[in-house]
Amino acid sequence: MRPAAAGRAGRVLLAGFAAAAAADLGSLLADWHLGHVLAKPLLMPLLVAYALTRGAPRLLVAALLFGWGGDLALLFDAEPAFLVGMGSFAAGHVCYLVLFGRGRTSPALGGAYALALVGTVALLWPDLPAGLRIPVAGYSLLLTAMACRSSALGRTAGVGGALFLLSDTLIATGVAEWPQLPRPDFWIMATYLAAQYLLATGAITREQAYGREVIQD
Repeated sequence: MRPAAAGRAGRVLLAGFAAAAAADLGSLLADWHLGHVLAKPLLMPLLVAYALTRGAPRLLVAALLFGWGGDLALLFDAEPAFLVGMGSFAAGHVCYLVLFGRGRTSPALGGAYALALVGTVALLWPDLPAGLRIPVAGYSLLLTAMACRSSALGRTAGVGGALFLLSDTLIATGVAEWPQLPRPDFWIMATYLAAQYLLATGAITREQAYGREVIQD
């Protein structure tokens, strides 16, 4: 696809992603479950298609598609579906971690994320269902590593990683039956969608910058 055509297609697909996100979040605010069920499965495929028009690296595409698998699993309100969804998201985090490579991460930031991990797991542990304690702790370790390492791609991806951690922490507090914000699913999806978009944008920007450096060399 020529650059001009790719640019036009990218703008259309990004607008489609924004429209689907608005429909999904609006459905959650209105407590319209059918609207959420119809809109949610469209989100990651549209973001993937947009990312492909921007020359997204394969690992980013894989991470977003694993996120899509997690999205679909979490449409079902059952513990096995929750575990399947968590496993799919975990695979996506592995893809992100490989994508981030060996770029530098601030030691202070790493320490802050480590404290957040230990504190959150310790607080949640007694209130989690017994069968979910170990899976949630393991997933939390992987998620926190991804969030911390995301800053290796720059500030945009770093904010995306932090929002992903926030989104999944909100899910965990719901599983632990802690007091929730009004319309908790809205806040979970809002932070999640922002996270995936920012991670994708950060990865694409870094890939394009790397490509320009290679050409100049």
